[in-house]
Amino acid sequence: MAANSSTGSATEPPGLETQWREIDNLNQQQLRAGDSWYLLDKRWYDQWKEYVHTGDQNSSSYPGKIDNTELYEDLDSYHLKERLTENEDFVLVPAEAWHKLLSWYDMMDDQPPLERKVVDLPSTVKVEVYPVEIYLCLSSNLESTVSARFSRADKIHAIHQKIRQHFNVSETAESRLWMRNTDTSSERLRNLNMTVLDTCLSSGMTVIMEIRNADGTWPTSRPQIMRNSADEDSYQGPPGVCGLTNLGNTCFMNSALQCLSNTPPLTEYFLKNSYLEELNFTNPLGMKGEIAEAYADVIKQMWSGRHYSVVPRVFKTKVGHFASQFLGYQQHDSQELLSFLLDGLHEDLNRVKKKEYIELRDADGRPDQEVAEEAWRNHLRRNDSVIVDTFHGLFKSTLVCPQCNKVSVTFDPFCYLSVPLPVSKERVMEVFYVSLDPTAKPTQYRLIVPKAGRVIDLCTALSQATGIHPSQMAVADVFNHHFYRIYQTDEFLSCILDRDDIFDGEEVVMAIYMRERSHYRDYGSGGNSYGTSLFGHPLLISVPRAQCTREDLYQLLLKRLAPSSEGEERAEEEELSSEPDRGSSTEEGQSACGSTDTNSQDATDGDQSAGAEPSGKEEEDEDEDEEEEEPASCAQANKRLPGRRRYTERRKKALFTMQAVNSNGTTERGMGETDGTQPYIAIDWDPDMKKKYYIENEAEKYIKDQSMDVPHQQTTVQLQECLELFTTVETLEEENPWYCPTCKKHQLATKKLDLWSLPEVLIIHLKRFSYTKYSREKLDTIVEFPLRDLDFSGFLLKKTVNSTEPPCRYDLIAVSNHYGGLRDGHYTSYARNKDNGQWYYFDDSKVTYAREEQIVLFYSTQTLGGCSQIFSLDLKSRCNLGVG
Repeated sequence: MAANSSTGSATEPPGLETQWREIDNLNQQQLRAGDSWYLLDKRWYDQWKEYVHTGDQNSSSYPGKIDNTELYEDLDSYHLKERLTENEDFVLVPAEAWHKLLSWYDMMDDQPPLERKVVDLPSTVKVEVYPVEIYLCLSSNLESTVSARFSRADKIHAIHQKIRQHFNVSETAESRLWMRNTDTSSERLRNLNMTVLDTCLSSGMTVIMEIRNADGTWPTSRPQIMRNSADEDSYQGPPGVCGLTNLGNTCFMNSALQCLSNTPPLTEYFLKNSYLEELNFTNPLGMKGEIAEAYADVIKQMWSGRHYSVVPRVFKTKVGHFASQFLGYQQHDSQELLSFLLDGLHEDLNRVKKKEYIELRDADGRPDQEVAEEAWRNHLRRNDSVIVDTFHGLFKSTLVCPQCNKVSVTFDPFCYLSVPLPVSKERVMEVFYVSLDPTAKPTQYRLIVPKAGRVIDLCTALSQATGIHPSQMAVADVFNHHFYRIYQTDEFLSCILDRDDIFDGEEVVMAIYMRERSHYRDYGSGGNSYGTSLFGHPLLISVPRAQCTREDLYQLLLKRLAPSSEGEERAEEEELSSEPDRGSSTEEGQSACGSTDTNSQDATDGDQSAGAEPSGKEEEDEDEDEEEEEPASCAQANKRLPGRRRYTERRKKALFTMQAVNSNGTTERGMGETDGTQPYIAIDWDPDMKKKYYIENEAEKYIKDQSMDVPHQQTTVQLQECLELFTTVETLEEENPWYCPTCKKHQLATKKLDLWSLPEVLIIHLKRFSYTKYSREKLDTIVEFPLRDLDFSGFLLKKTVNSTEPPCRYDLIAVSNHYGGLRDGHYTSYARNKDNGQWYYFDDSKVTYAREEQIVLFYSTQTLGGCSQIFSLDLKSRCNLGVG
């Protein structure tokens, strides 16, 4: 408040009767929130009333200068006395009445006017006689405080300015305010346009100003940077050349952020703090400004030139808070994140504070120019932000009813173009053929099949190469040493990856997994069984139902594993050479012929071990029967043994045991518990037996068919072809019909999209992930495009472009890349730095220089001379370096 508002001399007042009439009339006005009223000492005011009522200007009751001495606590601070009462100690007059009295009578020297605001409280409107007294300080020195008084109607911006003035904070320094509730609790004062009353500030509380560091961080925040070395604090690099730490499957977010970071108009907007004046805290469609502020923090850190890499943890948390699909650390689509972020930034920065309802009109035969201009005006009435200024263009949408030929034309805004890729009707698949012949190694084939075909079509194509009838084949997807899925012949090929396994199959088909037992028992789950881990390639074997006994399966698996195992012969030789020639000792000998001693370690693991034999008389009876049915390998070995050792040989340890499991190869079940589903059997190897008899390198070998030598020719298309496909007439799908106002019913109308006007920065999204009712795939088509001067003039309907609008030619500025397939992958990005024009390759926290010839995916451009830009993001494509 002013220390002295005395004019030094009063103006000539009007007549006394006029004075009274004017002041009395002004005093009758209603209180309105935000208006100023002034306190007058009651004694001075009463004397003035007596003076004007006498009608004598020479009366001894002349009040003299306005004197509020009795209202002040002291004449040094001029603080108002506590507990003063209206109409007893003071009267309130509106601002206009005060200024008239001040001009007529002047005021005592050095006395400040007692101006007070009218505030709108929840239950009443009143003059705020006692404002809020608040302590102010900087976060760098919390002990140095100063008190100041503010009306409850004052905006937080007034407090912000008061702190800047008192502590000499530069206007260019970016700051934010905190309201300290207790010694340990503080709350952000984010909206400077809110009032002191709305923010619940009360007397005695402290408001703290925090000033952003030179490296883009805030002093009170945890460092959001990646410390790469001890000299990080002294690091100085090119602004914007900064990595983003992967927080766990957040490469999709990092890629999108790098592309937006290198979009000059948007980044300049944030670096210049233009966003601070446009934060929209009341938009119900927005995020209360929090997304915009979190994004600004990331940009300022990345462009401070002080960091190798920034950790965008706060930004990730904010995104997950407002978009639950991004909670956690699952893989996501970069385009989905980009779409959410652009929409969130738009609503957080929308200059339209209250959106009005606008009824859309159809063209009804009006000229395109008129309808387009009307549509754009209506769009700006509800949507006006830096995102609209930079990224929004206008479509022309034409719908034609197939029944009555009604034509509907509308113009709709867009933020990016999602263009389709030409789709081939055929598909190249690489498969591994695994024969039932145990001596045959798996063979890899490259086959051409119908893209919309079924599994039987894949088997038929392989049949032509192998001579095996399709009915004898089974198709499986192998992942992480187990069968991810076993397919039926009538399933669509879209369910299968480009590389899968095909097995011979007939009769009862069993899935076989390879597991290695640990050396120690696992007591953690309440049991005492041995832990196991999967290894090697799983198998599918066909077994006649009559031979589904444990012993038959064991012998069949021995033959199936023969190419990968040195088998029983070596086991027998080792056992025989080390066994003493004494009856008492032979009882402890072990064999590899499929049976295990009931007293052995394996038998104690449960009754599911392969070849577990009974004891006593039953054991002897079974011996006599089994002697006639011994496998050849065992019979030959027995011929070399003395008669007294043939019985003990059968009690020797098997190469492996067998266990029924679930489809993941984990949960153990009884051998007969198939409950009508696909049977899964695990071959459990003792670590020592596996080391001795299983040759892992041999098991990994396979043969490449000559079809694999034929180079796979990827389809190449020009970007213009994608744009032509985008603007092609299409018929609406049954799930998305159009309501014809003439026919009064929904119709499968034809639809055509055209480009009417383009934005300053254009985002182009290649739809590489194809989803239909029957299929889902990632298209690996190479899209060729110019690095500079991408010309849209042939696609733009609006032919007259004025000087204030961007031209139709664009240069590339950023690319978002996706490596991998539908199930998994990795995102990176290329971007051109706005300051030095150099291209960089961003792979999470790693940043390297990039050559223009490396950037072969999809480009975004900035025309030299600052005319226009295109920000083209290939958010779905595989990086094909070297293809131009």
